[in-house]
Amino acid sequence: MLRTARVLLPLALLPLLLTACGAEKVVVADREPPAPRPDRAELHARAEALGLAPGLVYVTESPGFTLARQSVGVYGADGFSAAYWSRRNSAQLLLLVDRGSMTAGSCAEEPVGQGTGEAVSCERDGDAWYRTSAGQHEYVVPEHGHLVRISAAEAAVDRDVLRAAALAAHRPTDAELAFLLPPRHRDKTPPHGMPVERGDLPPVGDGAPRNEVGASG
Repeated sequence: MLRTARVLLPLALLPLLLTACGAEKVVVADREPPAPRPDRAELHARAEALGLAPGLVYVTESPGFTLARQSVGVYGADGFSAAYWSRRNSAQLLLLVDRGSMTAGSCAEEPVGQGTGEAVSCERDGDAWYRTSAGQHEYVVPEHGHLVRISAAEAAVDRDVLRAAALAAHRPTDAELAFLLPPRHRDKTPPHGMPVERGDLPPVGDGAPRNEVGASG
């Protein structure tokens, strides 16, 4: 999101300013108090402004993996997508949430992750499904009316890590949601005619919206 920059006075320049001003005093304003945390209604409005259904927004946790905030965006009609990546080896976990259900009959018909174009193998694992296709693997956790999916390259992320990340997926707390979603612009016209940056836009290229998650590391 593009904002009007607030110019801060670097502390390193204060001695120079004091010398230049002679006897004049330079007053450094106290730091502004932290902004109040948005309430749940405001956070839901921020999700909807991106085209996301608030009930389909999820986060997960996996040791060594960090959320790539630029990857947050819409999946399908109003579902959710985000990528987590490892600084150690650039491995990536792809989190996708969308409406639907999965059965033994439909499991092999659904693509793994963003799709490989190859056949899909399915295996029941407790309440979840473990699925593989052309070097990609995925855990699918059915919820009420939607599916939570975590996928990765088999060579980069082992099955135990993938399973743990899938089972750790949960709806975010207010603090997690505030971190995840960009602030909402209430005005239709951004200040100074500057465009609003969306969370589902790639960092390079022509800036066209995308439903898939690109490489994040």
